[in-house]
Amino acid sequence: MKRVWLCLMILFAVVLMSVSAGLAQEYALRDLYQQALKNSEKIKYAQENLYISQMGKNKAWAVLMPRVTAFVTYSHFTESKYGAPTAYSTVLIQPNESGTWGVRADQAFSLSARELDALKFAGQSITKSEFDLDAAKSDFVLAVSSSYYDVLKAKKALEIAAANVERLTQYRHSAEKRVKVGEATKTALLRADGELSGARADYLRATNALKLARAQLIRITGIEDTFRVKDEEIPSSNLDPFEKLRETAVNSRADIKSYDMQAQMAEQQVKYARGAFWPNVGLFAIYNGADQYPMAGTFNRENVLAGVSLTFPFFEGGLRVAELKEAKAKERQARLAYEDFRKNITIELEGAYLDLETQKGALKFLKDQLVFAEDNYNAVLRQYENGLVTSLDVMDANSLLLSSEKNVAEALYGYQLAHLKVRRSSGTLLQFINEGI
Repeated sequence: MKRVWLCLMILFAVVLMSVSAGLAQEYALRDLYQQALKNSEKIKYAQENLYISQMGKNKAWAVLMPRVTAFVTYSHFTESKYGAPTAYSTVLIQPNESGTWGVRADQAFSLSARELDALKFAGQSITKSEFDLDAAKSDFVLAVSSSYYDVLKAKKALEIAAANVERLTQYRHSAEKRVKVGEATKTALLRADGELSGARADYLRATNALKLARAQLIRITGIEDTFRVKDEEIPSSNLDPFEKLRETAVNSRADIKSYDMQAQMAEQQVKYARGAFWPNVGLFAIYNGADQYPMAGTFNRENVLAGVSLTFPFFEGGLRVAELKEAKAKERQARLAYEDFRKNITIELEGAYLDLETQKGALKFLKDQLVFAEDNYNAVLRQYENGLVTSLDVMDANSLLLSSEKNVAEALYGYQLAHLKVRRSSGTLLQFINEGI
């Protein structure tokens, strides 16, 4: 009866695990990127930089608008004071209480129109932030892809480890039978036990490695714990030749556009600094109202006035000259950074492209090696069962098969990731993801 209950409990657990696996959401690489984009702190950080740049343009517009202020004052004196009386009236010097109110409008600008330079600079800053956001998204999708393939590699490694445990278990049974009938020595069984124990340790390591890879993917994408990944092969036959990819990278990558925009912003900053040598013009208009008690006969209750001012700071201790030289130096830095990054793009793309070609060629040879290793293992195992080879030959064949399986899995997913790295280096990764893998 206890055995029946135990079997029922095991069956129930298996069914429950199967149902949970069936209900788990399955994600392809494009699905993972869309989910990660909603939850990533890095992407949100870049979006906030874009928002800050937009607010900077609003601030630049505000400088071009007149500044309007309202004011009101009230004064209470201890006593009213009068001057010496005349033949016609008494002169009021200080009332008991008085108040003033009004509205003032001010506008100041430079004759060099440097405020317009600041507005253009703010617009360029928005464009640069948009390029930075696209570059951050491209880097992020590559990080998601790397984590996605880490999960697939860990999953495949666990399957390989499980298959190895199964093979060595069968071999151990075969060795045990041969020892019992006297066809093999005890050392063959001991060797089989040792290899099986090592395979079980590898299986445990592969299990924990898969858990860690899944945890890292959950962290970077924010998906649920019970997810499943869909193993899709990325077609790489539609890649352009290297020369065209290099041209596309120089013209399309968001980060190099950001560097170019930074150089333009530095040039605009030089114009802004040079505008400080021009005079400043100020315009103002004021409406002023007042009241007091007691009221003087000559008291003016309201007035409206306007004016203009021209200021030219001809000496500031060399501050404007230093600011101009500093702006010119930053412009030279921005140009040098752009040229340096532009040259590095070609090297980065060439490295990614050669890595893709290497992975592609290696994968073909490793698949051939796997076929040979499988045939070799099956042949050696049959020979061992017939007493034609030793246990060492079986272990060597199994080691070759195990390493071939691992190498194929590593090369397969490395080839897929290398393809995405070429897309990233050429500036076409986001378009490739959005169009569907």
